Amino acid sequence: MPGNRHARSVTHVDTAALAGLRDSFAGSLLTPGDPSYEVARTIFNAMIDLRPSVIAQCENPEDIARSIRFAREQDLEISVRGGGHSVSGMALTDGGIMIDLRRMHAAVVDPDARTVRIAGGATMSHLDRASEPYGLATTGGRVSTTGVGGFTLGGGSGWLDRKLGLAADNLLSVSLVTADGSTVDADEEENPELFWALHGGGGNFGVATSFTFRLHPLHVVTAMLLLWPPDAGPEVTRAYRDFLQSAPDEIGGGLIHLTGPDEDWVPPHLVNRLVCAVLVVYAGAEPEARTMAQPLLSLDHHASMIDEIPYADLQCMLDDPPGYRNYWTAEHLSSLPDEAIDLFCARAHDMIVPSPSQHVLFPQGGATARGNRDFPLPWRGAAWVAHPFGLWEAPADDARGKQWARDTRTDLKPWSTGAVFLNFIGDEGRERVVAGLGADHVDRLAAVKARYDPDNVFHRNHNIKPHAA
Repeated sequence: MPGNRHARSVTHVDTAALAGLRDSFAGSLLTPGDPSYEVARTIFNAMIDLRPSVIAQCENPEDIARSIRFAREQDLEISVRGGGHSVSGMALTDGGIMIDLRRMHAAVVDPDARTVRIAGGATMSHLDRASEPYGLATTGGRVSTTGVGGFTLGGGSGWLDRKLGLAADNLLSVSLVTADGSTVDADEEENPELFWALHGGGGNFGVATSFTFRLHPLHVVTAMLLLWPPDAGPEVTRAYRDFLQSAPDEIGGGLIHLTGPDEDWVPPHLVNRLVCAVLVVYAGAEPEARTMAQPLLSLDHHASMIDEIPYADLQCMLDDPPGYRNYWTAEHLSSLPDEAIDLFCARAHDMIVPSPSQHVLFPQGGATARGNRDFPLPWRGAAWVAHPFGLWEAPADDARGKQWARDTRTDLKPWSTGAVFLNFIGDEGRERVVAGLGADHVDRLAAVKARYDPDNVFHRNHNIKPHAA
C-alpha cells in the first residue's frame, strides 16, 4: 500500500512505551483484541479493511499531541479519523496509529456574534443542532454524519452553498496540533499563510482540534423531492438546467437518479426502481418555494414530498446508510448541453438498483462562484458537478459499481473544467490531486507543508509533499 512503509504490526509496538502513553492519556487506547476495537475501526466504506495497531480515542488536544509523539517515536504511520467518510479509507491505517477525534465534538454558539466554535471530531449533526435553536446555520455537508473537519478542510460544499458560500468561505479560525506535537492557531491575522492553506489543503498540515465558523440567519428551509420514472430523465434534466439558469441563490439541491424509496408518498411503480428525482432546497418558506419552483412542479411528477423543515432535519433527510461498499468520483462541468444530459441520463441505467447509490448533478454558482478565487479551490467556478456516488452490498458488484462511476466521468470529459472537489473522490492519482488544489497553488502549499510537516507525517490524505529543505 502506498505510503505504508512505516506501518508495523501491533506486536512491534513497544509495550512499555504504550503503557507510558496510557498513564498520561485522558481518552482510551485500543489495540486488536480489545472488546470495542472492531467497532472503533469501522468506517463508512465497508470495502476498506485496515487494522491499526493502536486506536487513540482522544479526549482533548493534549491526547492528540501525545499520540503524534508516540507514533513518531515508534515509527508508526498516522491516520486521523473524524467522520470516517473518505471513500479511500484515509481515516484508517494498516498497522499504524489511528487518531480518533470522535469524542471531541462540543460546540459553543455565540448568537450575538453569529459564530460557532466546534471541536475537530464533530459531525454535521453536532454543528447543525447546536446552531438551530438560535435560528442560525452555516454550510454543512449533505448528510448529518459527515465529519466537520475533513469536510471543511477540503472546501465544504452543501445544499445551501449557493446562498451561504462554501464551508471554507465561512471559516474564521482553526486550531490544530502539528507534526511536532505543538499547538498552532490560524486565522487571517495569526499564521495567515497556514490559514490560507487550510482552505482546501485538507489534513496535510496537522490535526484540527477546533474550528470557528460564521453563522447566518436561517429559521426554516423548504425541501421538495419530486420523482419521475427514469425515461423522463432527459426532459426533466433539461428543465432543471434551464430552471437553475435564472434561479435565485436561495435555491439549492440537485438532480438525482436513485432507487425509489419505500415510503407512503411513493407509488408502487416507483418503489425499489430506478427513478429520476429533483431535490429543491429553498432557504425560506413553502409558499415562496412553490412559486420559485413552478417550472419544475408543472412537469407532471409521479410523486412528491414538499415540506417546511428545520435545516438540521434537512441535513438528515438523505443520510447514507453505513455498512455498504463504496466508490464515488466526480467531474466538474463548465456547461451542461443537451448532449451531456443525454449521456448522463443514459449512464444512470448502469447503476446498481436497488441500492443506496445516487447518480447526481449538483448546481454550483451563486456565492460558491463569487467566493475567494485565491483559495486552493479551483473547482468552485464550475457550473455543474456530476457525482456518481455508488454504494452496494456484494463484493461481486465491485467491478460493476466502479466502472459505472468511471464511465460517467469519461462520458462527460468534453465539458470538464479539469478541476475537482477532492472530497468527492478517492485515490485517483497525483494529477487529480493537483487538479483539486490548482496547479498554480501547489508550490505555495508545498512550502506551507514544509514548515508545519516537513517529514510528511500526515500523508493519509490527498497528499501535498513538502518542499525539500
